Amino acid sequence: MISFSNISKQYGKQILFIDADFQLNASEKVGLVGPNGAGKSTLFRMIMGEETADDGTVSLPKKLSIGYFRQEVDEMSGRPVLDEAIAGSGRLGDLHHELMELQHAMADPDCADFDNVLDRFGHVQEEYEHLGGYELEAKARACLSGLGFAEDQIEGDVGALSGGWKMRVSMAKVLLGNFDVLLLDEPTNHLDIESILWLENFLKSVSSTLLMTSHDRDFMNRIVTKVIEIDGGDIVTYSGDYDFYVRERETRETNQEAAYARQQAKLAKEQRFIERFSAHAAKAAQVQSRVKALDKIERIELPKKRKVGKWDFRIPGRSGDDVAMLKGVSKAYGTRSIYKNFDFHIRRRERWCVMGKNGAGKSTLLKMMAGVLEPDSGEVRLGASLKLGYFAQQSLDLLDADLTVLEQMQQDFPMEGIGVLRNMLGAFQFSGDDVDKRIRALSGGEKSRLAMARMLLDPPNFLVLDEPTNHLDLATKELLIDALKDFEGTMLFVSHDRTFLRGLANRVLELGGEEHEGPLLFQGSYLEYVEKMGREAPGVHN
Repeated sequence: MISFSNISKQYGKQILFIDADFQLNASEKVGLVGPNGAGKSTLFRMIMGEETADDGTVSLPKKLSIGYFRQEVDEMSGRPVLDEAIAGSGRLGDLHHELMELQHAMADPDCADFDNVLDRFGHVQEEYEHLGGYELEAKARACLSGLGFAEDQIEGDVGALSGGWKMRVSMAKVLLGNFDVLLLDEPTNHLDIESILWLENFLKSVSSTLLMTSHDRDFMNRIVTKVIEIDGGDIVTYSGDYDFYVRERETRETNQEAAYARQQAKLAKEQRFIERFSAHAAKAAQVQSRVKALDKIERIELPKKRKVGKWDFRIPGRSGDDVAMLKGVSKAYGTRSIYKNFDFHIRRRERWCVMGKNGAGKSTLLKMMAGVLEPDSGEVRLGASLKLGYFAQQSLDLLDADLTVLEQMQQDFPMEGIGVLRNMLGAFQFSGDDVDKRIRALSGGEKSRLAMARMLLDPPNFLVLDEPTNHLDLATKELLIDALKDFEGTMLFVSHDRTFLRGLANRVLELGGEEHEGPLLFQGSYLEYVEKMGREAPGVHN
């Protein structure tokens, strides 16, 4: 369906592809992987025709329709969320709104060109019906609901939404378009776990060909049956899910290292013969023959290692056994009650994950615990010898825009050596010249990673984390989980990443569940919660 043949592409001195090939076949579900800057977004843009290859051929069928979700917020304002989603959904959306305009024109008693309008209406209506347009509004409502929108939001002004919610509208546009091919760039970044689970089921059910990037390992494993890796200028295809790709890549690396070692031993042996007998006239012909043979040998290279550097988690000071207590806490926004006489007790070394649909009060709880928000009534009390660390988007406001990444860390930790600071920054993907970037020039994801690095270099004994894995790649996420497994403090966190939940949560607080009144305090791990409840999130059944 889509093929890249002998593609080469570079920007200045940065080489992305060298004589690279890959094939994307009809109805395949494919994951696209590779380190930051490897060329994943460039590959998407080449498929869209927004960029061209320096050499080689990109082949696509002429009438192929492509929906592309990218990490950019569209300009949206002036109409309801529902209309915005429909309007951006490709040909069907165009027909939908043209039908509405034609109906309005025909209803006008002063319509001067009624016959032509009526004729056009007939043609548009026929195509609209053929493409399934009369189910479009119902599909749009179901899609927006699946992506987390409440009914009042669906009818509300799209211009009033935050950037994250506008990204969800952009996602809905692509999903509604009935495209032949879906290109999805990090589709789960702005979604909660309930919406991610809905999206998984949607993508598994559609017949469209799918090519996507994602930092969510579970999401990739459940959807893709093929992985394409951009690796040092080449494009390598693996037939299987993400876990298969990881195992196969490790096997290939091991085999390549062994082949490299064997070749190096052989080269060294030949080189010793040449050096030993280069001055012997009787061996001259043999020496020359071996020199020529060495020149012709294609050298095996060691595989590039992509392991994120490990760092040792410092042991925080010991807190008291009673870490945090909520007694009779109530909190409401207007007429909407979030908490009513809520009691909650967190003990040392407990790791509570907070589950619940949008609006259930997850972030509200974390804010009250961190002292950012006051309850309407009741008491929030923290225990003795407690050092609390709070990570949320608000953490980014504490960064100094005029400093570089390294200068910020040096200002925060003046007694630390430069090597320790660089090692910590490297663990959170700031390597080489990245540490010299001004904070004002960082993306939102880069600022999040810096805020996390600041907090964890000198860790508190009570971590309150709101979506800590957003904007972390898979390797860094796994590094964080491994480090926090050995964390001797206490945690309260919200996360949509199931690898993070499985790896760390030993208690579950479920808010707004439909099967029980009030919050559910589950005294077991996330894995035990899933097994007991038969679902991975409130309201979403497996």
